[in-house]
Amino acid sequence: MTETHPTSGLDDVVHQRHRLGILTIAAEAKRVEFSYLRSTLDLTAGNLSRHISVLEEAGLVEVDKGYDGRRPKTWVSITGPGRTALADEMAALRALLTRHENPDQRTP
Repeated sequence: MTETHPTSGLDDVVHQRHRLGILTIAAEAKRVEFSYLRSTLDLTAGNLSRHISVLEEAGLVEVDKGYDGRRPKTWVSITGPGRTALADEMAALRALLTRHENPDQRTP
């Protein structure tokens, strides 16, 4: 039986660095404001919007639009499936680190 390489556990939707950043930041808070994500991840509004759309279409985040006083705001929240996808991604990355740090335990 062939051992599966840990990279097979990486999810292309989650693994992209900006989307991984969005998910990790959103997982740390109940919800995160769009402008905070934009400045923290150093993205343009359009680029961030596209990454959020990909995550939203995959069911990994929810987007809420509203107002803070008279100013329009957009908030992003991670969903249950988003938390699961993030945990799976972290587990795959952890497995890669373990494999890299212990080369004598690899099977050829």
